[in-house]
This record gives sequence, C-alpha cells and structure tokens, in this order.
Amino acid sequence: MSGTLRGISEDMDRQIVQAVCDEDTMSSASVGMSDLSDEILLCILRHVPVCDLLLNVANVCHKLRTLCHDKTLLTNISLSEEYRADDLLVRQVLKQLANHVQSLSLNGCYWLSGSTMEHLVRCRAVTHLDVTGCRLSSLRLSRLLSSLSLLRSFAFDVTPGFNSAQLSSEAVDSLSRLSELRQTLLTPSYGVVPCCAQLRKLMLQFDISDVTREGVGVCCQLMVGQSSVPHYQHLEKFTARLAPGEVNQTLLLLYLAVFSVHVPKRLRVFLVSIPGPSPAHWPAAPSLAHSLGQQGDLEALQLPRSWLDSLSLKRALEGNSPKHLSFSRCPALWPQVFQSLLEGGVRDATQLISINLSGINQVLYSECRSVEDQLVPGTMSRLALGCSNIKHLNLMHTHYHHENSPGLGLETHLGASLAKFRHLRSLTLPACALSDGLNTHHMSTINTSPSPLFLGLKKTPRVGLQNFKPDSESSLSGDSTSGLVQLLKGCPFLDTLEIIGPGFVSVLPRLEPCTRASVEPRGMCAWARGVGDAHLAALEALPQLCRLTLAGLPGVLKGTGLVQLARQCKDLQVLSLANMGSLKTMNYTPALLDTLKYCTQLQELRLEQPYLNANASFFDALSCCSRLQRLCLISRSGTFDPLATESFMERCCHVIMCHMFMGGTLVSCRTLQKALLDRFSVDRSALSVVIYPLQHEDLPSVIRDIPLTLLDRITLFQSHVAQPPHLSPL
Repeated sequence: MSGTLRGISEDMDRQIVQAVCDEDTMSSASVGMSDLSDEILLCILRHVPVCDLLLNVANVCHKLRTLCHDKTLLTNISLSEEYRADDLLVRQVLKQLANHVQSLSLNGCYWLSGSTMEHLVRCRAVTHLDVTGCRLSSLRLSRLLSSLSLLRSFAFDVTPGFNSAQLSSEAVDSLSRLSELRQTLLTPSYGVVPCCAQLRKLMLQFDISDVTREGVGVCCQLMVGQSSVPHYQHLEKFTARLAPGEVNQTLLLLYLAVFSVHVPKRLRVFLVSIPGPSPAHWPAAPSLAHSLGQQGDLEALQLPRSWLDSLSLKRALEGNSPKHLSFSRCPALWPQVFQSLLEGGVRDATQLISINLSGINQVLYSECRSVEDQLVPGTMSRLALGCSNIKHLNLMHTHYHHENSPGLGLETHLGASLAKFRHLRSLTLPACALSDGLNTHHMSTINTSPSPLFLGLKKTPRVGLQNFKPDSESSLSGDSTSGLVQLLKGCPFLDTLEIIGPGFVSVLPRLEPCTRASVEPRGMCAWARGVGDAHLAALEALPQLCRLTLAGLPGVLKGTGLVQLARQCKDLQVLSLANMGSLKTMNYTPALLDTLKYCTQLQELRLEQPYLNANASFFDALSCCSRLQRLCLISRSGTFDPLATESFMERCCHVIMCHMFMGGTLVSCRTLQKALLDRFSVDRSALSVVIYPLQHEDLPSVIRDIPLTLLDRITLFQSHVAQPPHLSPL
C-alpha cells in the first residue's frame, strides 16, 4: 500500500478486506468496484487528485459519477500541486466545482494565466480562497472580490503595480468582512489591510528586494494615513516572515506601528521571523511581551533575538500554555527558556507541540566555547518529561560533544534523552550530536592545548592496522552509533529528519545570509567528523521516513550508508544532500547512484556538492525515480551532460522543475535551458527550467524570477522543522 493511503483507518481497512476477500459471501474472482460500499469508495476517492476525479473517474459509470460529486469530496479543494493541470483543465474543473467548493487553494499555481483566474468568479460559495503565487492584476482582483460576497479568508500577492484605488466598492465591502488575510509583499505597500476592518488573523510574508532590476534602490515610504490602526482591534494572530533586506525590515516596522499604541486584547499568536545577525530594533517589543503574558491565552511566540530580554520572555510565558515556541539564534535567552518550561514558568507545558531551539546555545568560533555552551542530556530529558507532547524539535546550530573517555562512561548520551520524546515526528540535529565521541586521531583538536613547545615533541600514538570492511567507517569516524540507535528506538515514527553539520553554509541560502562571520568554519567541530556511513545506515530503523536532509557531513567517505537506508526507507519522498565527504572531490558518487535506484517514491531531490558530475550515469540512475517532480543541482565546479539531461527529462515525465546552478559557460547553460523549455513546456505547463552558472554575477536577478513557492520549497536551502505554522490561512 502506498504512503498516500496510510491515512485510511484500520477499521476501514478491515471493511475493504472483508468486502474483497470474504469467500463466504462472494468469489474473489467476481469482486468489482460495484461490490464495495459507498463509504469505502468515498474513502478511496478522497486520495484521487481532483482533476482526475472530476474529468476521468466520474466518467466511468453513473455510480462513480454520483460519488465523485459528493459534497464531502468537493468542499475543500487544493490545486497547489496539480502540475499537470493547464489553463483549459483548470477552467473545466472550476466549472464543475462552482456550486460545491467552499475552500479553494491555488497556492503556488504560478503557471496559470490571468484569464484563468477570472473563472474563479464562478465559485460564489467560496469562503476560503488562496491565490498566492498566481497572476492577478488589481482589476482582476477587484472583479474577483466583488463576486465573492461570502469570502472570509483570502491570500494573495501584492505585486509591483498594485493599486488599491482600482478596487471597486463591492470589492472593498468583501474585504471589510474578511476575518483572515495573508499577503505576500513583493513591493512596499499596505496591500488591502486598510480595507479589512474585521481581521482576526493577519499573515505577512515580505520578499522585497533592496534594489530594482535596474539597480535602483527601493524606497519604502508609505503614507501614514493608510495605516491600519483601527483595524487591528480584533486581531488574534499576527505572523510575519521576512526575506533578507533592509526594505523588508523597514516595512515590517510600519506594519507594527499600531502595536506601539495598542495591543489587541485577543492577541494570542505573535510570530516574527527576521533573518540575519542584526535585526532592526523594535522598542515596543517588551511591552508587547508583557501584554501577551497578562492575557493568559498565548498559543505561539517568536521574536527576533534583539527584541527580547530574559525578563520580557519570562513575563510573556508566565501563566500561558503555548503550543509553538521559537527562539532561533537567541543564545541570551538560553537559561530563561528552560527555566520557564521546566520550573513552572508556564501553566501547562504539555500543550507545547513545536519548539525551535536552533542556535540557542551558539557561541561563535572566535569566542571561547565551554561545556556550558552545549546541550545537556539531563536538561533535554527534563524537557522531554515536562513537554511530553512535542512533535517537532529543531536543534540546528547547537552543539553536543559526548565525552567517551574514562570516568564518563556512565554519562547518558543526548540520543537517549531525545528518545524520551515519544511523540516526535520531525527533528533537526547538529551532526556532532550523533557522535559517541572522538577517537585518538582527533583528540588533539579539542583537548586543552598544551604549550607549543611540547606540541612539537608529542608522539602520535600508534593504533595499528585496522581491519577494513566495505560498509565500515573510516578511522576518522566514531567507533559506535549507540547514541543514535537509542534515539531511533525511542522515536520510530519520525517522518522528517535533518542532520546538519555546525559549519555548513549553503551557497544558496534562503533566510540565513551567507556570511562567514556568523557560522563556524567547516571542520571546526571535530565531533561532527565522527559521523559517517555507519550512522547513515542506522537510519534504516525509520520505516516511515519521508523527508531526509543531510548537510555538512565530512565524515561520510563512501556513502554506503545511503544505500542501506534507501533499501529500508521505501517511502522516502524528499531527499536533500549537501557537502558530504570531501569538498575536493565527490567520493560517494557510486553509492549515490545505487541509492537513487531504490528511491522509487522520491518526488524531490536537492543535491549540493562542489564537484558534481551530472553525466549519463547520474541521470540514468536518477531516471529510476519515476515519480520525481522537482530537481535542484548546485555545484560550483560541477559539469553536466546536455544530451543526458534531455534524455532524463524525457523519461521522467512528471518532472516540472529542473534547476541547475553549476559550472560551465553561460552559453552552454542557456542553450540547454532553451532546449528543455522548447521541447517539454507544451506538455508540462508548470515546467520551470533554470540552468545558470553558479558564480555568474547576474545570478541574483535570475533567482528573483524563480517562482517563490519553488524557491522556498527546494532551491534555496533552509530547515523545515519546527518553523512557524504555515502562513497560508488554508
């Protein structure tokens, strides 16, 4: 049974088995679709894409036609990943959905034309609509809003050229009744917020470049008269997520100006994510935190590190039972976070479901790191017991160094502590947390440095000749995976796992600026080098693993562990590999090719390696991933075979995204890009092909043209664990 059908309940499974296999009631040879009950058929049809449901399955027979138009199937519809649905197909579907659909998402349907968006006016019963990423001019937006009088939740893009003055009075009336709004701001603007007087949820995404395509600086001056001060009084949830840039931060402060005057009484979710080491200061943050604490119903909190001090955080959490907390890159709050969660600083810690502690104990490599700056197993054990319902945990950019030395043999490994999070579904770990300790080869890199005089006299201990096995670790790797094994035994239901080396920095980061001043140099953490193929092989103990990210693991030498985990993790759908092994050569290529042959369910692959050879052998192996939809290759000095690339695209007919940022000339990249678009874009309306030299000076402008949904999802590296709840109101 495929992974998409695992959601069917065991009771329903028993009914299906009984209906199909009960020899007392019917012969197995005579069983057909008509013999199954309507309830069973509806449960099956719920997993069929809506386009196939209405345009194909419904035409099989009268019974299926009736079932396909059942209101339970057509009330909530998402076309977000219906990549095969071109304009004509979507128009046909919208025509049939017109009298049924109430919640409709076209989030990320970047390939649909503006004229197709006009057909949304047919769906007059829609109360929730998401057209983020779609082409929608101000005039079309006005006509759409004017026809949807029942609309209560709306999500769209504010693009350059947006003009609220073009909205009709009927459109403004519809906006005035909205209770939920999401705006993706691609230009400085208040959007439609001034028209929304009844907002309970406001979700903002800022993605404005500091300069235009012509190289002119973007001015962020909005009229104070357009401010939404009177329209925040009913606000319950406020979410803002920023891309890097000064304009985005300046615009955010304009949106937040109202909170300096008045904090809504019902506000219970406040999530603000600002990338970079020095977010803009907001003086009103302490008073906001105090107000949130007084109300006693806080659900989610995230603030930039410069906005909060320990006292403000204590007041914000006191007496509340939050479900989501994020303290990413807030090392100053490290003691207070655990004091509040473990010593009664919150009303009910068991309500916490998601917590992001990324970089919370980060000490820069230029500073002095001590044991107090590392994760403590005992503290994590207490956190697991106190916050027993955590499902999503992010510990990226933290450190844990397990001392496997005499006198510390009884020390509990961090893996054993994390194993106590019994409900964990997604986890991000620093690579050093998996290591059981350093062997003698690396001990000199972390011990207290003696006098340089004695360093020159020190004799390297002789360890003898080690037996070598094809699937065994190099002497550079740790001798045991006991800590990881304990973790996997305690959390067997993990479906998302990210293991990221402390010094890893992608050449294409999304929300973390690529500055060496804020990260450790590669190899600075010697414990991370103790993680290799044996650790990857141990991941085979996660049969439900769907998403896997491995980045910055220099201890992986041959990649044989990848093959072993791919054999067992048969539902793996998303795989991201970056900077594995040596950066001077790609030493795990043979194992990678074998791994891809087992990834039959893979839908998304991101591969970042300085020396990647995307030749015929690579694409032949990749062709075994018959369900692949999105591909991103990043390699500073990599090469590609144009004919092999084109042959791969022909064989893998579901691929709608092919992004390759590699070496080679601009001419060769553009030639291949044009060839792929000319040949396949007719049959694949959602096709996005970007092939460009990684080190070309015009790369930023090229990236700006990529659909934002693809950038966020795969092209630009970022963690997906314990991030703020999805911004879409749907």
